[in-house]
Amino acid sequence: MRSHSCIYVLGVAVILGMLGPSSGTESLCAAYAPGDIIIGILSSVHANIKDLQPWILPDLSVCINFDLITFVQALASIHTIETINDSGFLPGIRLGYLMCDPCSYATKALHCVEHMLAVNRSLTVLSDYSNLRPPVKVFLGERYTETSLPISRLLSLYRIPQISCTSSASVLSDKIRYTSFFRVIPSNKYQALALAKLMSHFNWTWVGVVYLDDDYGKGIFENFLTHIDKEKICLAFEEVVPNYPDTTQDLKKVADLIQSSNATVVLLLLRVQQVETLFKEMITRNSYKIWIASNTWSLARYIMKMEGIHKVGDILGINFITGNIPGFEDYLQNLKPGPGARNYLINEYKQIRFNCSQQSEHTSSSACNVTNPQEANDDYLLQAVDPTEAYNQRVAVYAFAHGLKKLLKCNDTACSGETDFQPLKLLNILRKVNFTLDNQTYSFDEDGNFETGYDIMTWKKNGNGKISEVVGKFLLKTGEVDIKDERIQWSRNNNTVPSSMCTNPCAPGTEKKILSKSCCYSCTNCSEGHYSDKDQTACQKCPDGTWSRPGSSECEDWQISYLEWSSSYSIVVIIGTVVGIVLLVFSFIFFIYHREKPIIKDFFIVSCLMKLGLLVSFGSVIVFLGRPTKHLCMAQQAMYALGFTLCVSCILSKAFNTLVAFMAFNHDRQRTLKKLEKPFVIISFLTFIQALICIFWLVFDPLDASESISKSQALTKNLLCTQGSMYGFGAMHVYIALLAVACFLMAFKGRDNETEPIVFSMLIHLFAWLCFIPVFITQVELRPIVQISAIMVSNYGVIFCHFTPKWYKILVEKTKIQNNMKSPGSLPPHDHDSGVGNDTIGNDSEASLSMHSFPQAQFHFEESETDEQSVSEIPDYTISEISDNTISEISENTISEISEHPISGISDCPISESDVRRRRLRHQRARSF
Repeated sequence: MRSHSCIYVLGVAVILGMLGPSSGTESLCAAYAPGDIIIGILSSVHANIKDLQPWILPDLSVCINFDLITFVQALASIHTIETINDSGFLPGIRLGYLMCDPCSYATKALHCVEHMLAVNRSLTVLSDYSNLRPPVKVFLGERYTETSLPISRLLSLYRIPQISCTSSASVLSDKIRYTSFFRVIPSNKYQALALAKLMSHFNWTWVGVVYLDDDYGKGIFENFLTHIDKEKICLAFEEVVPNYPDTTQDLKKVADLIQSSNATVVLLLLRVQQVETLFKEMITRNSYKIWIASNTWSLARYIMKMEGIHKVGDILGINFITGNIPGFEDYLQNLKPGPGARNYLINEYKQIRFNCSQQSEHTSSSACNVTNPQEANDDYLLQAVDPTEAYNQRVAVYAFAHGLKKLLKCNDTACSGETDFQPLKLLNILRKVNFTLDNQTYSFDEDGNFETGYDIMTWKKNGNGKISEVVGKFLLKTGEVDIKDERIQWSRNNNTVPSSMCTNPCAPGTEKKILSKSCCYSCTNCSEGHYSDKDQTACQKCPDGTWSRPGSSECEDWQISYLEWSSSYSIVVIIGTVVGIVLLVFSFIFFIYHREKPIIKDFFIVSCLMKLGLLVSFGSVIVFLGRPTKHLCMAQQAMYALGFTLCVSCILSKAFNTLVAFMAFNHDRQRTLKKLEKPFVIISFLTFIQALICIFWLVFDPLDASESISKSQALTKNLLCTQGSMYGFGAMHVYIALLAVACFLMAFKGRDNETEPIVFSMLIHLFAWLCFIPVFITQVELRPIVQISAIMVSNYGVIFCHFTPKWYKILVEKTKIQNNMKSPGSLPPHDHDSGVGNDTIGNDSEASLSMHSFPQAQFHFEESETDEQSVSEIPDYTISEISDNTISEISENTISEISEHPISGISDCPISESDVRRRRLRHQRARSF
């Protein structure tokens, strides 16, 4: 391997000798250093070719306008190569370099590449370059896209890698045309996006653009146009500057256009030389603008130090992410070629800086005191150029070095690979290289680019000049800018962000009505449900949960309305429900305590089932309160439907029993109806049908809670339960109504004092729900209140019609008995309508007062058989001694007899036939139940 190294060192020497002064012309090689592997460096340290004119072949050897920025970038590459050699990063391998200055001219750039690849003054021509082994294995550069494009085409033919640090044109991402091109920066398509996002961040929608007529300027401008529509940015003007050395007259016309435009913001996609010329013209005009700098001049320190630079206005810029190069500042202050190296550019720079006879803007004030310019040094480069701008040169060299380390199979002590390798092998490795430098990980994407993002900077006032400061970043992953606005100092408007718009901003609560251009508009009020809190193209729709009136600058939260627990109506409902439940509990306890009373004993189980149904119905009322949910909505209807159906089913069974008893005059029909008289079966069957209705309703079209805008209250939504299928909702209520109507008809058919509770309770229920229907249909907001009210009325109707009278009769009778017992020799009255017996009557009489009921667990009764008796068989009774039981045993024939013969001892109080018949009928109903 060492022998190969010697051969290549000799080859380099031959090339250098061939290109040296002995060739009779000025050497193309600007700097070189021997090494085992040679890196080609292309750096346009000179900005122009002398006397460049159309149709005239220029003298490529004469370059003018020494560019300090490019010079520092070239030195950064050389410094990094020397650092790698000194660090032993590639054990046993020394990197050398050849550097050529294309002078920003594409033709000379190709000339440089040809000479660097030539062997024995000739360029190798092959049909297949896959096995080519040129003396230069990789190229760094070029700075400008205009020169990188032809170089990349040529190097792609030879399969030699090219790594650029500044050429950002998006066309170079095309790996079909530029196969061997890599760059350690993002594509210009991202810079164009970053520029658009920067303008959008400050709401600058009316801007002018000036760009250079080269691949860089036109490329980034075309990409910029693709983003401005999305960011709502319009162009007040666009101007192109020709790409030739003297553009002074063209830039004066550009200055006239910029000054006359009402656009405050101007984007300059120019090189440093054109920007300097334009600013000199703008300084004389003292016209304030906001200038947006592309990466080509955003860190140009000698523009920052121009006399009168403050008169042009404020400057923001965008550049590739920068960093510090270790030891580089010391290197710039002690410039000299490394051991065995030559650098003609350092010599030229020192002649410019320290030669008293060559006065220029860069000449030192102490130049005439320097005896040997090549030995002199100072910190001028640190003052004129930002050394952090050259950080990408360090990254590019290390990218090549990491690829080379993998190719040569290097370990900590040696590299075992062949140094005379085919560049195609290195090209394939670089595509996949992944390395860490200065705590940052780098790799090339599928287009050969780095996705590192951009720094956003501002030029701050610093004495008579300006200095740059990073104030934000643009990250490729998010596609957004992150700017610290408080760090930007504006020279106008009391340090507030200047505006750049075609039309004055619209006031809050209005939106833009576009005129000729999208950025020129009139202002109209926002519609209801939309708002604008600042100058906006269109009013924004209010977020979920908020709403606004027309012309609003903000949205207000919807006030969600429902029956809150703390509302006055809810409190009344809770009190009413608690009272109802207390009455039911009291009734249950009361009935248990007096369960042996005939008026209770015969209806005890049915009464308990009624109470259970009412309790569930009252529970449904409580579920109506509070914030409704899907499950609560279903529980409301299901609880009411099943609870009240159970209650009405019990009432219907009692009404049916009344009807059967009423048919006593028609024994055949009565006998037929008695076969259907199965109370438990009736109650269970009727409740089961309602359960089926609810199941089908809630399964196939379940209820849910939904919000609807209130018509009576502004910015209020009513959170109400939907009814799901109206067929299911209607079927549930119609079914209960049909049961209620059936109860009413049966009770009305066999009406007497004991059927009145059924009649009135069902009338109350039907009347309440008839009132409920029209309000339910027309007043959506009042649906829960109306339904609660109807349920409460129905429930209380049953309580007061069915249970309260029994409490009253029992309590009143008990009071009378107690009062009579306090009076000696008097008997308590017999109020047989109340069902209360006389405890003072003997056992036989007491037995006759109790109703003939069978065990309560069974609701099947046999028709009582009563023997026909003649009136002569009836003993003499006082009227108080004729009980319901005694009358029930009197036949129809005997009734007529009794009506004709007054009872003994009570001639003035005869019992009429209708009284006997009525009391007999009532008792038969009770017995059969």
